[in-house]
Amino acid sequence: MSDKKAKTRERILDAARSALIQQGPADASVNQVMSAAGLTVGGFYAHFDSKEALMLEAFSQLLGERRALLSQVDPALDGQARRALVAAFYLSRKHRDSKVDACPLPTSLSEMTRLPEDFRQVLAEHIELMTAQLVDTPEDADKFLADLALMVGGLALARALGTDELSDRILRAAKSAVI
Repeated sequence: MSDKKAKTRERILDAARSALIQQGPADASVNQVMSAAGLTVGGFYAHFDSKEALMLEAFSQLLGERRALLSQVDPALDGQARRALVAAFYLSRKHRDSKVDACPLPTSLSEMTRLPEDFRQVLAEHIELMTAQLVDTPEDADKFLADLALMVGGLALARALGTDELSDRILRAAKSAVI
């Protein structure tokens, strides 16, 4: 692949990642993504076979970026301390309000049953890899999965409510339940 083509592909993926965070994989259109990338729709198929292929790659990249952030948490801390740090960030106003560096799960999960199976496979792999990063013992895995469900659900509710006091309360309540 030429350098120019690779850079164009990356621009498209950047725009797709942003659209995925804000709208989810099903609602974002090829036209929106290409427009956000500063390109015309006509060039899309030179880079991707389908909208689903684009969104799957963007989804996979976003989840990989999330795991890369987790790897920055001090491994010398025990699993509970690492999970508490993750919850403190994940359930923060800054993360709730972010339009670019945010978790795609709150906008994507409700669409999973309508998407190709590959999306669920990427999600399952992400959850398994995250679990391995944040738990010390197999017994801690179920606690982490419960914490994960609470964090994603709490963030989804908080984002749905906007930036009002109830949204802030949900973030605080979810965080205190995890920590």
